Amino acid sequence: MEESSELTLSIAPIVQRLKGSHLHSQIERQAKDCLRRSEIKLESLKEDVRSFLKKSGWEKRLQNAVYRELHVQLPLSHPTAPPEQLKEPLAYMRKAQASWEKRVLKSLNSMSTELGVPLARKRPAAEQKELTDKWNEMGTDEADLSRFRPVYALKDFLEVLISLRNSNHGSCEDVSARSHWGLIQVPLNVRDIPQLRQAYSELNLNSGQLGIDDHGHVHPDLFENDYVQIGKKVVVEQDSAAAQQYSRRGCPTGLRADLWALILNSTNQPQDVMHYEQLRAGVIQHDLLVDNLIYKDVKLTASNDDYYFVFEDFLYQVLLCFSRDTAVLEHFKYNSATPPKSYLHGKVGDGEYAVVYPPNGVIPFHGFSMYVAPLCFLYNEPSKLYSVFREMYIRYFFRLHSISSSHSGIVSLCLQFERLLQTHLPQLFYHLRLIGAQPLRIAFKWMVRAFSGYLSTDQLLLLWDRILGYDSMEVVAVLAAAVFAFRAENLMEVTSLASAEAVLADLSTLKVVPLIQIFLFATAI
Repeated sequence: MEESSELTLSIAPIVQRLKGSHLHSQIERQAKDCLRRSEIKLESLKEDVRSFLKKSGWEKRLQNAVYRELHVQLPLSHPTAPPEQLKEPLAYMRKAQASWEKRVLKSLNSMSTELGVPLARKRPAAEQKELTDKWNEMGTDEADLSRFRPVYALKDFLEVLISLRNSNHGSCEDVSARSHWGLIQVPLNVRDIPQLRQAYSELNLNSGQLGIDDHGHVHPDLFENDYVQIGKKVVVEQDSAAAQQYSRRGCPTGLRADLWALILNSTNQPQDVMHYEQLRAGVIQHDLLVDNLIYKDVKLTASNDDYYFVFEDFLYQVLLCFSRDTAVLEHFKYNSATPPKSYLHGKVGDGEYAVVYPPNGVIPFHGFSMYVAPLCFLYNEPSKLYSVFREMYIRYFFRLHSISSSHSGIVSLCLQFERLLQTHLPQLFYHLRLIGAQPLRIAFKWMVRAFSGYLSTDQLLLLWDRILGYDSMEVVAVLAAAVFAFRAENLMEVTSLASAEAVLADLSTLKVVPLIQIFLFATAI
């Protein structure tokens, strides 16, 4: 009985959400239309309609939609638990996140006041026409952005994470001397290497993988040929769960775009294209202060990157549309963060005039555009690129810049990175700490960006294959620790933070999969 009620609690919100979806109305229409077919008999109506929906592929689409909902719903909890506890169970994390949000919003509002730039304004007709005409070549615009600054630097965010403390956890409880070596001092459960080996068993040294040159007992070409054939079958079957399982060993270059879209259930239906066009119209009609932050970020990051500078126009299009997309607000149901609010007509403090700003509830920070840039290699249709990025963001990337106890959240990733290094490379950790080069100060920027802009693109996509395949950001922390292990010999020679950073400055030649495999499965425990 308990299991049954738990299942009902889990299914009810999914059914509720799907009932209001476009897919539900499509299936309903198909079911009604099929009643005219000769093979549908009155005495077996239910079974015949179900059989028709299965044969025509609608059942599979419904399965994929349910699978997607399972990935973005709140974890099961007590039905009377308050909403804020569902978003984040730990009070000190909620408090820290709320304080950080106030700080970021204050920075944005101060910029608006200092520069005399409104948070939002309607563009004059001439400006709307100009933007419409140059929509596909926005990168040619050389606007003066020198007055605008990022709302915060990553080092500011790191300092907030370092200062986190659980007031209910005494300093002598469960704390070994080793745990004080690191910067993150919160008691969260993170997996150690034996647990990671179990969770990431498909990455073991004897399994064939895409992303390594030598497959041991299997010739690389033979493995790849067979693996590609299986991948093609997965794409034909259109099964999200199968695509996710397949992605754990890497996606072939020619199939990656289809497989990722399938895992994320990004179908790019006509209604998705229409939604994108509506967002585009919103960009053309209204100018937001955050648009300048987006322009500046793209100029400072992707435009200066050898891999991504060619996608500058795509990045503007996707990120400007993203800032207007109120559908993104849905993810705040399971995000520890709360969408920021500003006040219309200067009515500060008056709830009636409070509006979410920007409309999607996400204030872009320095490096934000690097979440989109790698996807430009996979999708050349803006609406498709947009829908895949949005889904990646509301499943994974939001966790990298919000304070939470989630095992895929940035706090857990930082703690896991430090624990892995302390446990398996204690001499290196102690040496770096002694010379004032705490490893996390170097690795933090890699993890917040999920290594985008640091690895070569082919290696980054192989890493993101595993994020999607395992539905977790943990592999980012594992890779960060593996990079330190790989460069350990050189790092033991350094005498300052600057020289340690120099040793780790260029990651573009690293091979991601062998590094992770060796660190997880060849490290003595």
